[in-house]
Amino acid sequence: MSKTIAFEIIQKYEPIEEVRKAHQMSLEGFTRYMNSRECLLFKNECRKVYQDMSHPLSDYFISSSHNTYLVSDQLLGPSDLWGYVSALVKGCRCLEIDCWDGAQNEPVVYHGYTLTSKLLFKTVIQAIQKYAFMALKFKILVKNKKIGTLKETRERKGSDKRGKVEEWEEEVADLEEEEEEEEDKFKESEVFESVLGDNQDKETGVKKLPGVMLFKKKKTRKLKIALALSDLVIYTKAEKFKSFQHSRLYQQFNENNSIGETQARKLSKLRVHEFIFHTRKFITRIYPKATRADSSNFNPQEFWNIGCQMVALNFQTPGLPMDLQNGKFLDNGGSGYILKPQFLRESKSYFNPSNIKEGMPITLTIRLISGIQLPLTHSSSNKGDSLVIIEVFGVPNDQMKQQTRVIKKNAFSPRWNETFTFIIHVPELALIRFVVESQGLIAGNEFLGQYTLPLLCMNKGYRRVPLFSRMGESLEPASLFVYVWYVR
Repeated sequence: MSKTIAFEIIQKYEPIEEVRKAHQMSLEGFTRYMNSRECLLFKNECRKVYQDMSHPLSDYFISSSHNTYLVSDQLLGPSDLWGYVSALVKGCRCLEIDCWDGAQNEPVVYHGYTLTSKLLFKTVIQAIQKYAFMALKFKILVKNKKIGTLKETRERKGSDKRGKVEEWEEEVADLEEEEEEEEDKFKESEVFESVLGDNQDKETGVKKLPGVMLFKKKKTRKLKIALALSDLVIYTKAEKFKSFQHSRLYQQFNENNSIGETQARKLSKLRVHEFIFHTRKFITRIYPKATRADSSNFNPQEFWNIGCQMVALNFQTPGLPMDLQNGKFLDNGGSGYILKPQFLRESKSYFNPSNIKEGMPITLTIRLISGIQLPLTHSSSNKGDSLVIIEVFGVPNDQMKQQTRVIKKNAFSPRWNETFTFIIHVPELALIRFVVESQGLIAGNEFLGQYTLPLLCMNKGYRRVPLFSRMGESLEPASLFVYVWYVR
């Protein structure tokens, strides 16, 4: 730190005039400085929108929610406007509005065919209007089924569409059938490859299947779609995912796929290169499997690793997945859009998160010095037994967890002075999570607080780590004091 910067800090934070004039700093001044935003672990530069926002939408990770109107479980719980408000306040940029016919021609929003309560569609729209544009460009994209082509939509511009309804036919399958179809799809692909040998796709560098495709006869259903709603769908037309080969041959630039977590996980293991090639071109949304009736979440990191833009989580459910979600989207001013790393955007890249061969790893060193006024558990006093876990989330090879020793009977100002080193091969995808726990010998450790942020948004040097509750609320003044250094 230069003398000029040091003098500026003294002038700003030193409260005692005599000490300030002597260009010195008292303990009170130093405490004020350490508690300021300037000393936080999170970089100030990342607090504003600093990334290039002129790329196609498919080049960004987009903060996305699942069944946004639900604030409890998926089958019986209430639908509430607070689901939309809280998601938008957290920077969510993809909301779900499941619309159904209600009484007296009044559309309602709820989880169809379940016992969840209903909201009026108009009140949902009013809530979104109030909270959606606290950070963004006053534009909304509607993702939905669409009738006809973009050309036909343009030709209808300005015409009266009131009361006009068109039919949409789509394939349907129950949960069991979908699982069986996926298994069959993988088996067919394996048979084709074993028979035909190495027939490589020049674009993706992976084996491609022949022009013959096997299809089961599937059930279909007809849906009615208002023409006015259909014509609002321009850049984000919902299209059922069939296969990567089908998408390469037929999918249009404005068509998006939604894939359930189970199917997506299988594809990410068996067809990783094709999956990443797919997410370079097309917006892909991953949503929780139907058996998560309790609104639990999967780990979103595995799908960010392969470039999936919309990894939809149940925002009402606290825990590790939402900690990662909130931490990742702190970046780029909390705008809800983060530019994907170049290797997930370039068509010539052969990135595989499970097999990293290139790149310069980062050596991250964290010295965990002390804690300040750590939150108390329900069962402890000021003399809790505290420990800290530092976790790295990223590509499989970077996943790591290290833990401090337990400081006995001191939650007010525990001192660890322990140093941890991490080798991180893909820093562009890495998240660092600090977790503070109170040791419990019988019932297990109790969660006290956590903080998660992207590795590349970490300041170096002596820094303060704020702590947040399980529900994401600030626990100020509780924090950790650390020294951070990393080199590439």
